[in-house]
Amino acid sequence: MNRLGDATSPYLLQHADNPVDWWPWGAEAFGEARRRGVPVLLSVGYSACHWCHVMAHESFEDEATAAYLNEHFVSVKVDREERPDVDAVYMEAVQAATGQGGWPMTVFLTAEGEPFYFGTYFPPRARQGMPAFMEVLRGVVAAWRDRREEVADVAGRIVRDLADRGAVYEARALPGEKEMGAALLGLTREYDARRGGFGGAPKFPPSMALEFLLRHHARTGAEGALQMARDTCEAMARGGIYDQLGGGFARYSVDREWVVPHFEKMLYDNALLARVYAHLWRATGSDLARRVALETADFIVGELATDEGGFASALDADSDDGSGRHTEGAYYVWTPEQLAAELGEADGKFAADYFGVTDEGTFEEGASVLQLPQGGGVVDAARVASVRERLLGARARRARPGRDDKVVAAWNGLAIAALAETGAYFDRTDLVQAAVDAADLLVRVHMDGRGRLTRTSRDGVAGANDGVLEDYADVAEGFLALASVTGEGVWLDFAGLLLDSVLHHFTGDDGSLYDTADDAETLIRRPQDPTDNATPSGWTAAAGALLAYAAHTGAEPHRSAAERALGVVGALAGRAPRFIGWGLAVAEAALDGPREVAVVGDTGDPLTAELHRTALLAAAPGAVVAVGEEGAGEFPLLYRRATRGGRAAAYVCRNFVCDAPTSDPRTLRSQLRPGG
Repeated sequence: MNRLGDATSPYLLQHADNPVDWWPWGAEAFGEARRRGVPVLLSVGYSACHWCHVMAHESFEDEATAAYLNEHFVSVKVDREERPDVDAVYMEAVQAATGQGGWPMTVFLTAEGEPFYFGTYFPPRARQGMPAFMEVLRGVVAAWRDRREEVADVAGRIVRDLADRGAVYEARALPGEKEMGAALLGLTREYDARRGGFGGAPKFPPSMALEFLLRHHARTGAEGALQMARDTCEAMARGGIYDQLGGGFARYSVDREWVVPHFEKMLYDNALLARVYAHLWRATGSDLARRVALETADFIVGELATDEGGFASALDADSDDGSGRHTEGAYYVWTPEQLAAELGEADGKFAADYFGVTDEGTFEEGASVLQLPQGGGVVDAARVASVRERLLGARARRARPGRDDKVVAAWNGLAIAALAETGAYFDRTDLVQAAVDAADLLVRVHMDGRGRLTRTSRDGVAGANDGVLEDYADVAEGFLALASVTGEGVWLDFAGLLLDSVLHHFTGDDGSLYDTADDAETLIRRPQDPTDNATPSGWTAAAGALLAYAAHTGAEPHRSAAERALGVVGALAGRAPRFIGWGLAVAEAALDGPREVAVVGDTGDPLTAELHRTALLAAAPGAVVAVGEEGAGEFPLLYRRATRGGRAAAYVCRNFVCDAPTSDPRTLRSQLRPGG
């Protein structure tokens, strides 16, 4: 066993028995490289990454390759989900040098951590223009031995170039109607009108862009924005990227039609998408949106919940196909013969037609990914339910994909927000309770008394890595959503602690935000990226949480910080709207106010509950809601707010102007409409 045996990361533990003498990231590894006078091989991946597993099997489990690595390198293995700061710094270098990136990421460094050669997956034998891994290793060793000064010069130049890239994030004015219009136009140009979504293959769920489109429609009434969101959500829900039996979304589709997914299922995707579908239902009343929101929430709770109350990071793409081989998608795909064997000939044929399972197959080796093709006509709902139940039972007998059971603070924050809102919309108190349980775990295990966070935990034990900006922002977002849903002001207080840390430790003098704290480990550069990728960037997520907290409390420093952070959104809105989607959604909230709703009334009073629910169901972008009894001190929005003649009342304010209080849910609903 190498030095990874005591790791808390499931990904690192997957490599603990490799013949490669792996080191975890840390000063000791670089000190060893300095002592031996050898370069560092940095390998970055994550547990649900298919090609990470492939490269591990082909190269890191190979005795000859491992022997060469052990002789000529200090090999460092990093879980990108535990150390997103390390991943971000070196991924930026890889993308700058090669024009592309991905995982596994393979980077060669000096003992000072400076990169000088880059790549992603390297095969054991040269193919498709990729050099063999051993060829790369020998080339690096030769350069290190014979051209050390050149290597040092290249490494130094790369580090200087990376340092200069930070200057592009200048503070700009708060985005307004012009920038929102440019973003909508940009998305319209990239929109795939036939298949939904944006761009070509591979096609990722555009959850943050969808949130912007829904908020833009809510604020302006723009039907085109709603149509793009609605059609994309329907296309994804009918496609193979959505698990038609068990609920939940895979990471992305390898094709433009959403048919064949890359089968790993990530907590962050499902949290973001459950919230999007819940918000789509709120806007349209769509039965499909309601079903998918609830099924995705149930997937999160049913498949990813940990014993400690949090949520695991991911399910693997690969599993045993029944022959002892681990193959991608084995748990999820079906042939017509398999359907008939489980359901009988008649129901097997019905299921094949209903789910789009063909003799040729839509995946590999004649197997198909289940879909819901359109145009099938009216079907027997009871028969569909019976077929689904029996297929789920049959699938449960298959070997399950592996689960990465570490708890990531940021992703749990996203899940808390999604479960709290979905539970509130659909009267599912169990989902709200699951959100409370996860929030409680984050407070007990991840958070200290100073409002500082630990990035990960496993089995209820905190990991060794400090939280990054997205952890603070997304957890605060989750706590703020939970405060609005439950009426428990303690979650607002915890959010405030986290956001004070953002102001004090992550904010530059010019109002820009950094991904790591001012007292975090020093890397070759302090990462800083406002663009949204698989999740909201820490920058835009912090802007959203700061804005909502300021709406709750009237805190001017938090409102000012949010507006300064949103300056970069205006710069990117027209040029790259797909990659600043959450920032655009937050900007929509800022343009709408956001609205502040206080509901005052006795606990248990049906009118209080109806007003509260009406407020939560309002689509006004970023609206914050406080509910409590008269005289309660948990929420600043409730201060000096009284019932009306002993009846529960709702107060709506926006941009320092308040409407007359009302005890009529219909009047409240109208106050929260666009232009209301």
